[in-house]
Amino acid sequence: MLIFASFACGLIFGVGLLISGMTQTEKVLGFLDLFGAWDATLAFVMAGAVAVSSIGFVLARRRGAPMFAAQSLWPTRKDIDTPLVIGSVLFGIGWGLVGLCPGPALVNLAGLSLPVIVFVAAMAAGMIGHDVWEKQKTAAPDTGTAAAASTDG
Repeated sequence: MLIFASFACGLIFGVGLLISGMTQTEKVLGFLDLFGAWDATLAFVMAGAVAVSSIGFVLARRRGAPMFAAQSLWPTRKDIDTPLVIGSVLFGIGWGLVGLCPGPALVNLAGLSLPVIVFVAAMAAGMIGHDVWEKQKTAAPDTGTAAAASTDG
């Protein structure tokens, strides 16, 4: 049942992106062009999304147990760390250069446009590279601590 709920959520999100025009790179780049021909429609889409999702979060918190999972997985971290800032900067650079973020890029794959295919491939490579880097980082022993312990001995 979880797969059907996931599909429905993705479908609703994709249709929302299409209806709002947020799959059009010109709209996004127009929003980011503050000193040129600024297009404020993305701000209205964001405000509408925040309003609707806020209601959804309030209702979900009141519900207690989720419908399609054993427990709710609410975020617990509230800090802003270096990886978050670096990731945000990289996201913003990609968004500003191309006018796409992951959701609209996946929706635009249906058009089989070469630039979109290249963008999604690069995005996937970045995600895979990040996963590999994180696994190597957690698997590598902390040599600094071990060296310090052996000299105290």
